[in-house]
Amino acid sequence: MIDSGAIAADPAVLPEQIQPASLDLRLGTTAYRVRASFLAGEGHRVEDRLSEFEMHRIDLAGGAVLEKGCVYVVPLMERLALPKGVQAVANAKSSTGRLDLLTRAITDDGVEFDRIAPGYSGPLYAEICPRSFSVLVRPGMRLNQIRFRKGQAVLSDAELAALHAEVRLVDVAPVISDGLGFSVDLMPAEGTLVGYRAKPHTGVIDLEQIGAYDPAEFWEELRSSEGRIILDPGAFYILVSREAVTIPPGHAAEMAPYMAMVGEFRVHYAGFFDPGFGWAEAGGAGSRGVLEVRCHEAPFVLEHGQVVGRLVYERMAEAPETLYGREIASNYQGQGLKLSKHFRAP
Repeated sequence: MIDSGAIAADPAVLPEQIQPASLDLRLGTTAYRVRASFLAGEGHRVEDRLSEFEMHRIDLAGGAVLEKGCVYVVPLMERLALPKGVQAVANAKSSTGRLDLLTRAITDDGVEFDRIAPGYSGPLYAEICPRSFSVLVRPGMRLNQIRFRKGQAVLSDAELAALHAEVRLVDVAPVISDGLGFSVDLMPAEGTLVGYRAKPHTGVIDLEQIGAYDPAEFWEELRSSEGRIILDPGAFYILVSREAVTIPPGHAAEMAPYMAMVGEFRVHYAGFFDPGFGWAEAGGAGSRGVLEVRCHEAPFVLEHGQVVGRLVYERMAEAPETLYGREIASNYQGQGLKLSKHFRAP
């Protein structure tokens, strides 16, 4: 697609942007602070809507802080000229989601976030809203990723059950209903640490700094010996799935909400799982899914083993040459409860 011009970029796409099932997208040189989140809508360009909502623009060249609670639109370095019948879907990268850094792709004529219509030709933009921490960004940083689909790739429940029987997708009895259900682990095998809650007033996080920050300055530890915690409205939590998950090489998976009726909270879905995540031959042997949870409306009791989301598995056109965790630098292979790569190990 890069060779054919279906994916173009200025400057050119770098080899390290190409992941097993996706392409990392890079921030451009300018951020627009806008009054509110928006979609372009049919018949409208993002560029034209920016003139309606722009408050001011920020040059990112020397690095700039995106403030907590504000909304920004950043033109990306990549643009698309998709073939007919090929559509795309974007999502935040794992580290982006673990910082509660809401990042969504928008396009000209777009009526949905993170969904790019079949045959779309035009520029790409990232809408960024830091929810818990202000962040320092620079051009070329990769906060979200995009993948491409042709035809129907999602596995049915029957196909998912057959795949589990073949390769054991989770290490417990599977809950299969419109995907593979996963639950929260609030009774760890060792100790009482079950998660982290973002502190409300913290310093800035420079997204280039890896392993640089003391977790205690940004997060409160959550401990439980009872197998339950109470979620506070508006608070952001990092928890972990009870299940150890495997994504075979010929498949990928996306984290999706379970259903709104189970409680007043949402599991964020920065979670896209590349082929090879948790795969033993790629150094995984099953990896836990990290859950990015925000509570809404009312305090809510979350209990051990409660189903909070589902994994939607998709077929790859073919198994990728490079698997997650094997030939590439994968920060979260074999993970348990883990903060983003910017923090030192507790």
